[in-house]
Amino acid sequence: MRRLSRLFCALVMAFSGPVLADDMPTIRAAVLKIGTVNWELATITENGLDRQHGFVLEVQPFADNGATRIAVEGGEADMAVADWIWVARQRAAGKDYVFIPYSRAVGGLVVPETSTAQSLEDLRDGKIGIAGGPLDKSWLILRAYAQQQYGFDLKAETEQVYGAPPLIFKSATGDEYAGAINFWHFLAKNKAAGMRELISVEEAGAALGLDTDTPLLGYYMRESFLDEHPDLAQSFFEASRAAKDMLATSDAAWEAIRSRMNAQSEAQYEQLKSDWIAGIPARGPIDARAADDMLGLMQKLGGPELVGAATSVPDGLFADVQ
Repeated sequence: MRRLSRLFCALVMAFSGPVLADDMPTIRAAVLKIGTVNWELATITENGLDRQHGFVLEVQPFADNGATRIAVEGGEADMAVADWIWVARQRAAGKDYVFIPYSRAVGGLVVPETSTAQSLEDLRDGKIGIAGGPLDKSWLILRAYAQQQYGFDLKAETEQVYGAPPLIFKSATGDEYAGAINFWHFLAKNKAAGMRELISVEEAGAALGLDTDTPLLGYYMRESFLDEHPDLAQSFFEASRAAKDMLATSDAAWEAIRSRMNAQSEAQYEQLKSDWIAGIPARGPIDARAADDMLGLMQKLGGPELVGAATSVPDGLFADVQ
């Protein structure tokens, strides 16, 4: 009888597992194929953190950010990654997007190893490489900081070269610029190659009175999707935090995703690890008042072309996760 009982229990477990998994909601995440967010998402899926928190994460790789946004808008995906200012603009335009915090890594400006520059003012008449375009948020914050600290018009008194992040990275490494502004992971590789961070966007933001603990980057989902699955935002947030905890404390967790990091040297690998961990936000809800201050600065510097109709943080923008 004991043998039959054990056999029955084994059969129940074997058949109930897939059924329970099938009953879990699936989150289809549209992400850049080589995006750094894959490091966290892979840590979630490969360690079963999604199923531990009651959902199944399905990662869908895309070639560019535009494609990930189309996938969410068209209902082909449930989630993508963006900065909350962009998400605020979409919500103010009528889309029911909700933001879940992911990272506060925002980069800065690096200079060649041989540069004698000690402040932004020392870049006068120099050439600055900027990933993206003239509305890049790091560039705007650094412009405001230079004006406040030194009365220095960074845009008028330097030459700007805009380009794709990999191109700016390569040119900066070749000492073609007096300074370079790029996404955090390209800057990490620049630093690994010997370049020096002249100023971080975090430092500049703090000097401007902004709350630099406000995570700029996050996951966004449709509110209608979350309404269909109560508590899913908190469940995903818990899985995200569990992955962050693993990566913040375990070398083995990093080794497991090393092949995804595109680190060309041990120095790059270590710098990427260090800077990613430094970007982990404090746990807790986003301070909407602090976010409003940042949005106000972005509106002042970038105007409607950057923030659209989002003159203040739209109600319901930030998911109520703890």
